[in-house]
Amino acid sequence: MAEGRISGNDAPTVLGDGAWTYTWAGVPRPFVHPVRSPAGHVLTVDAPADHPWHHALWCTIKFVNGDNFWEEYGEFGILHQAEAPSITRHADGVERAEAHLDWLPPDSTDPVLRETLVLTHVPLGDDAHALDWHVALTACADASLDRTPFTTWGGYGGLTLRGRPDWHDTTLRLADGAPRERVLGDPSPWLAIAGPLGGDDGDAVVGAVLMDHPANVRHPTPWYASTRAATYGDDGWSNFANAAVLWDEPLALATGETLTLRHRVLVHDGAWESERIDAAWHDWATTPPTP
Repeated sequence: MAEGRISGNDAPTVLGDGAWTYTWAGVPRPFVHPVRSPAGHVLTVDAPADHPWHHALWCTIKFVNGDNFWEEYGEFGILHQAEAPSITRHADGVERAEAHLDWLPPDSTDPVLRETLVLTHVPLGDDAHALDWHVALTACADASLDRTPFTTWGGYGGLTLRGRPDWHDTTLRLADGAPRERVLGDPSPWLAIAGPLGGDDGDAVVGAVLMDHPANVRHPTPWYASTRAATYGDDGWSNFANAAVLWDEPLALATGETLTLRHRVLVHDGAWESERIDAAWHDWATTPPTP
């Protein structure tokens, strides 16, 4: 069983003075939680009861050669990271963590994929900061990356955000600026989710923008996202957003071939207009990554 290979209690890696906490040891796959706004508001939830395999901000594929790397029951694959990330900190506040992961199928110690993951915290003024999520997946053997084809659900796989259930009255937007409650495979260079936070946050408005880089395969990526949790069978707020690179069809990697995906997750306090988000996407998309 996959659970028997999950071990370790190493401390998480913290970037951006607590903006992003990367947990990599003792878990089936690494994730970032909490995700905080510059004002300190937490946007994410880890392992909610409706989908305990949803881990705040994380990146995985549903099926690799038919093995499940998404859910965490029965036989499932894991993303194993043996060593702590290497950290580089720059004078301008940019912080970079590099990690190496093995994608291990159920009951196997032979990876089907090897991943180099680079997470980069980028300050963006008083009301925003970003985490650049750069993945390079190299196939150790011929690999088919696949998803559950969409019917009333499905199509997902890739970088994913799961927001707090009391992040309420949230709205989704794509680059056309139109408000939505769900996004089902529509392509766009970015997807934004924003709304007020409940509880002790006193209805403070926060937002997250997931960005797709022009160099990515199948850019602009299709998105799968939902604000309301009606699709999960309850009355809460799901606040789920996925860069669904496999929405239309699987993706095959030959042995030794590398798939590179670059995304940015921008988190902001207050309401942002679509024009400001679009300008932020353009600035990122046309700027070389920090070495």
